[in-house]
Amino acid sequence: MSTMRVLTTMMWVGALAACASVPYAQRLQQRQQAYTAAAGAPVQSFRLVLNDIYSWEPLSDTELVVYTQPTRAYLLDLWPCSNLTFTNGIGLTSFANQVQVGFDKVFTGRGYIPCRIKQIRPVDLAQFKLEKESQRHIDSLQREADTSSKQPADTSNP
Repeated sequence: MSTMRVLTTMMWVGALAACASVPYAQRLQQRQQAYTAAAGAPVQSFRLVLNDIYSWEPLSDTELVVYTQPTRAYLLDLWPCSNLTFTNGIGLTSFANQVQVGFDKVFTGRGYIPCRIKQIRPVDLAQFKLEKESQRHIDSLQREADTSSKQPADTSNP
């Protein structure tokens, strides 16, 4: 009897977790679309200032956004990369501070095969901001004045 309760509880927890992940998947897809829309023409390489990555964001197991500065980002298309969406840190190979298509790789942790870079596209961050804002659509309606809920002021003092 207790085994049946445990199984039922686990089934409900699994169903709730699956439902909770749907909005996340939609948000991730919207972010992918916004970055893709803001990405420019492919380039052969980009400069990695002082071999330091300012920030990064995995979009899927084949797409990664790397910020080299707060105002400069690149969308990297990779060969399928295990652990990219789950890793806590990444590394990039480079030669003479240049990350190049076809030569350099993304590291996602020990024991994982490095991911080769297929394509690099600079991201227009002003355009990206506009794309993000256009995806935030809120329907707002003016509330009607509800006169029935107002109560007359009590002028008599007991």
